[in-house]
Amino acid sequence: MNTLSNSGARYVESPQVRSIAPSRPLQWLALGWEDMKRGLPLSLGYGALFAGAGGIVTLLVWDRPHLVTALISGFLLVAPFFALGLYEMSRRLERGDLPTWSHTFKAWSANPDSIAMFGLVLAFLLVSWERLSAILFALFYSGNVPAVENLVQEVLFSGQHTAFVVAWFGFGAILAAVAFAISAVSVPLLLDRDVDVVTAISTSIKAVVINPGPMLRWAAIIVVLTAIGFATSFIGLVLVFPLLGHATWHAYKDLVE
Repeated sequence: MNTLSNSGARYVESPQVRSIAPSRPLQWLALGWEDMKRGLPLSLGYGALFAGAGGIVTLLVWDRPHLVTALISGFLLVAPFFALGLYEMSRRLERGDLPTWSHTFKAWSANPDSIAMFGLVLAFLLVSWERLSAILFALFYSGNVPAVENLVQEVLFSGQHTAFVVAWFGFGAILAAVAFAISAVSVPLLLDRDVDVVTAISTSIKAVVINPGPMLRWAAIIVVLTAIGFATSFIGLVLVFPLLGHATWHAYKDLVE
């Protein structure tokens, strides 16, 4: 293993990353599905809790379209952190233990400082995207912003706001790519091993760089399933969120030696 220095305070070993087959993301989904079935009440409860919280927050900002779009798209930025309890479930199921609510809520205690620090990194990305989204709405969208229920039709398909659409999706895609690269395996790694944030992020980036094809496919699966979850008024997230959470644990186990 490579040795990295954490601000000169201590030395940690950087885990090695495997090169995987392009079909592995589908195997992660299959293994995630098995974990979800084995812990079905807890997994669905976790999914319902997250979907319900997301629905409530969205309703609270429904009259501010830029916030609604930023929060829904920003889900992809912070979801890896909120799935921490699902990673703990899969970790315990892998060891033959029976996970409980207590285990999921206390998962952060395995590596509290580093997990909290990484949470702050993702929170910073989310706030940055919200501010950038607001700026793009103000700069490119002329006139009153339509209600959320009419936003897609009037902005995306009217052909009158091409510059805004290109800028919004362009900047959003860049930020999403950065977030995916630094968080693909970071939180499961922080949960499973006593490593620091720098090591977790560098390992995650390395996993993406070494496996661009499979990780691009995995990112596409996450986006499509998440879009389905939102398109069903958050109801689909009750299944999608725990499925992707459990699958991400197996992605980590597959990618990191």
